[in-house]
Amino acid sequence: MTTVGTGAAADTVRSPVRGWLAVLAVTLGIFSLMTSELLPVGLLTPVGRALDVSEGTAGLMVTVPGLVAAVSAPLVTVAAGHIDRRSVLVVLIGLMGAANLASAFATSFTVVLVARFLIGVSVGGFWSIAGGIALRLVPARHVARATAVIFGGVETASVLGVPGGTLIGDLGGWRTAFAAVGILGLVSLACMLFLMPGVPAGRTVTFPALPQVFRGNAGVRVGIALTFLVITGHFLAYTFVRPVLQGDGVAESSISVLLLTFGVAGICGNFIAGALVTRHLRRCVTGISAVLTTAMVLLALAGTGAFSAGAVLVLWGLGYGAVPVTLQTWILDAAPDATEAATSLYVSAFNLSIALGALLGGFAVDGIGTTSVLWTGAALTVPALSVAGAARRTRDHPAP
Repeated sequence: MTTVGTGAAADTVRSPVRGWLAVLAVTLGIFSLMTSELLPVGLLTPVGRALDVSEGTAGLMVTVPGLVAAVSAPLVTVAAGHIDRRSVLVVLIGLMGAANLASAFATSFTVVLVARFLIGVSVGGFWSIAGGIALRLVPARHVARATAVIFGGVETASVLGVPGGTLIGDLGGWRTAFAAVGILGLVSLACMLFLMPGVPAGRTVTFPALPQVFRGNAGVRVGIALTFLVITGHFLAYTFVRPVLQGDGVAESSISVLLLTFGVAGICGNFIAGALVTRHLRRCVTGISAVLTTAMVLLALAGTGAFSAGAVLVLWGLGYGAVPVTLQTWILDAAPDATEAATSLYVSAFNLSIALGALLGGFAVDGIGTTSVLWTGAALTVPALSVAGAARRTRDHPAP
């Protein structure tokens, strides 16, 4: 995340109303980007069938942007230097929109992967910069709320973007789903152009600051470890939730509804975590790990049918919905004096874990079997319980 100046927001936005409109434009942009990154989760089977690749290979549509975003988060943040932040965000969201439209018309899987590479550049750079831009858009008393709204775009995309895109894909085909997200990106671009003022760069993150905050802050290291375990475990299984559900006997026409159920539960989990995380941060992390582990094991053991699968997905959604706000709070709490560098590392770890989870899941699906992703994902989320449990002894800034 780029470091922003500490001057009053009024230097950039004179009207609080205009500032909030700009915040909403950025939120729409980050929602579009994160929906774009995760969209293939609900479309692996139809895309693989249309482009003649296995479901494991189709999982590269999640792996590639995740890997690229992990690298582009610090690179774009540093390379942006003194360029106006609105210009940077507009270019990145435009790149995402064009890449999704290219995917919609792709005739080979190679073209899709190139487009997914470009989406990864957009996701990493946009998320890192947008995370700290609220200070420049709204009055100081509204900064915390505006930041929560912006990061709510990440959360909402995670829990509603996938089922929404899956539903569009079921109704109009997977190409229509990619085109819809591309158009949404272009709408976001227009909103930022018309609603967001110029945002001159303040201070900037330098490359030396990144390893310094990691080496010198035990709390950040624990937060990155938790991010790796929880996010890798989740996406190792969730990337292949469609074939898992089909293997459990769930009708293809019911999958989008079940994923929407997951999304609604995720929104509830987000609000629950938001109410608890300030006072019970460590307990929230351990609770998330326990819930995700339990949900994956139950889905592996559950009988066939939409009802049992739906009940487990509600539990899973509650757990994952709490993840982004909880882990982001952990990182900010661990490094209150180096939030920009720490958040850049967090964004990299988050996206790298998405990529690694999808990649390992693809190997497991092709080499062992579909259900194996649930057991392997649970095996990764279990250690997070002990890591979080020991956190009070290792963090620089213990949670209350």
